[in-house]
Amino acid sequence: MYEFDKLSLNIPATTKPRVVIIGGGFGGINLVKKLSGKDFQVVMFDKQNYHGFWPLLYQVATAGLEPEAIAEPLRKMFGDEYEDFHFRLARVTGIDPVAKTVTTLVGTTTYDYLVIATGTKTNFFGNKEIEKYSFPLKQIPDAIRLRSHLLQSFEQANMITDPEVRQSLLNFVIVGGGPTGVELAGALAEMRKHVLPSDYPGLDFSKMNIYMIEGMDRVLPPMAPESSQKTHKYLDKKGVIIRLNTLVDSYDGEVATLKSGEIIHTHTLIWAAGVAGALVDGLPPESVERGRILVNEFNQVKGFPEVFAIGDIALMKTDEYPKGHPGVAQPAIQQGKLLADNLKHLLRNEPLEPFKYHDKGSLAIIGRNQAVADLPGNVHLSGFFAWVTWLFVHIMYLIGFRNKLVVLSNWMYKFFTYESGTRIIIRPVIRKIGKAAREQEQKASEGKEKL
Repeated sequence: MYEFDKLSLNIPATTKPRVVIIGGGFGGINLVKKLSGKDFQVVMFDKQNYHGFWPLLYQVATAGLEPEAIAEPLRKMFGDEYEDFHFRLARVTGIDPVAKTVTTLVGTTTYDYLVIATGTKTNFFGNKEIEKYSFPLKQIPDAIRLRSHLLQSFEQANMITDPEVRQSLLNFVIVGGGPTGVELAGALAEMRKHVLPSDYPGLDFSKMNIYMIEGMDRVLPPMAPESSQKTHKYLDKKGVIIRLNTLVDSYDGEVATLKSGEIIHTHTLIWAAGVAGALVDGLPPESVERGRILVNEFNQVKGFPEVFAIGDIALMKTDEYPKGHPGVAQPAIQQGKLLADNLKHLLRNEPLEPFKYHDKGSLAIIGRNQAVADLPGNVHLSGFFAWVTWLFVHIMYLIGFRNKLVVLSNWMYKFFTYESGTRIIIRPVIRKIGKAAREQEQKASEGKEKL
């Protein structure tokens, strides 16, 4: 981003109540869609200029979709028909709930109502080594970087003559057996079977290993046991090596050591093991618990009735959800829509409506004709019908007609041809690997400490 000596947020003055929204995720965009510009001035801050459909990130990472197919520019989403809406590409550095201000790297603005919809970030649980060498999958740049690295690994394995080095390039470790890990493992397994052998006829892909490491006693822990069992069966049939009840102890870019003592030589460790709330500085400690912002049944932040938090960052404890709502899109979507109504109620001095989560179910895809679905009414689907349900739901919730059309046509093409057409290395990943590189890095680090 360019740097200028003089820069300001340039938000027009207004006599209407100003609603400042931090974050253009599912919660933020659904809030804007229902807020009338005639009643409020709406200002949205985000560090990126697009809304991303994160459930399909793994398809970008495995060359199934282009990044543009799962992203929509925020300015395009809220055009001229959204009166008095102002988007600013700026990273928020802090808030002051007493002075009612939001500070960014560009400047500061005031608010009448503040909505924190920042979502989550990757949680490495304090392991700096894993954070440095692993590949997270949380945003589009992560997916592009991982895609380039995967393709580079195959290219290098195709040229390496040392069998041990070649094998380490063909070992892929996925840490985390949740939806992201499961879907990524399934996509890699299908690439191994249907795509890569024709691209690299000189490589023996029967030696390509896909490991999944899960700390719980089953894959897909958030879903029903029936769905977990079915998913385990699907992955096992695809040749995915599953390690349950174990954790990764360390990873130096070449060797992954598990808590069980098992050692896996790999140049690719994908971290899908957990997330933490993307907190904004400025709230007191009593308003935060376990990395999430405590809110009441109206999504108001504890101690600050003009500040709201929605989506993954919000922790709303109820009898049904004592640990808060699940970290999926639906709570954010529903909270965003209800908050729009409640802000209108506040404007008219009307009672607020409490939030009641309507669970529409959970889905995960493992491969062609293979998916699992937990639907309302204790209904569990698997196989073809769950797969069709997954396709329909993801197309329906994609933002923008163009994106729906592009993704649907990609899927149809892939269904009939098994072909994935985006296997290009856009941003080569340069990593220093090998014992000599690590020793050089260690010496450089020690030299900095002496200085």
